[in-house]
Amino acid sequence: MPTIRLNKFLADAGICSRRKADEHISSGDVYVNGERATLGMKIDPDKDDVVFRRTPVRRRAETLVYYALYKPKGVVSTAADEKGRTTVTDLVPQRPRVYPVGRLDLTSEGLILLTNDGELTHQLMHPSFGHEKEYEVVVQIAEGISPREVKRSFEAGLQIEGKLMQADRVALLHRSPKRADIVTLRMVLHTGYNRQIRRMCEALGLTIINLRRMRIGKLELSKLALKPGKYRRVEKSDIV
Repeated sequence: MPTIRLNKFLADAGICSRRKADEHISSGDVYVNGERATLGMKIDPDKDDVVFRRTPVRRRAETLVYYALYKPKGVVSTAADEKGRTTVTDLVPQRPRVYPVGRLDLTSEGLILLTNDGELTHQLMHPSFGHEKEYEVVVQIAEGISPREVKRSFEAGLQIEGKLMQADRVALLHRSPKRADIVTLRMVLHTGYNRQIRRMCEALGLTIINLRRMRIGKLELSKLALKPGKYRRVEKSDIV
């Protein structure tokens, strides 16, 4: 079998995403043929012995699964939580083991995907593949800023901590008839910087009232008819 990158092997084996695999390799959690692994190394899965935290890693033989979950507020978007809080993996079947694709922070809600398909996880997480995520965001606009200014600023991009954070498209969905400063936005992004929408809103002086992810790739929350905390098994073709 041709050699493949170690992080891809770990992702394909269902251990974690490629990005997380690189973190584990850097931390010394992974050994190849008795030697500590290094970032970027390649292995031959048929010949090399890979050990993750003292457990041998084998090529996966189990079926790939994909779960679409409506993450409620207050649920953590990780596979485990040191504080003992409910995580997204607690809300789906425990076998085969799956991992969340990206994150929604604790106070956000909406669509999140969980899978043991490391290759798809890599595609959805990496901006170069251009897979869109869509969000509905209810904000309170600071005095002196118009909704159209917010739209223009988000689409033009904001320099935040040395990074250009930008929305691909922004639509103004609704303005409260009773509160002119409360606006509902629909934002489409293909990037996924940590807390990107919240950081962009903070940069413009906007207060987020509610943030909900509505779509990942082709998968739309509205068409899944899910209630918070519920999931549905989907196919890869439903997503990309």
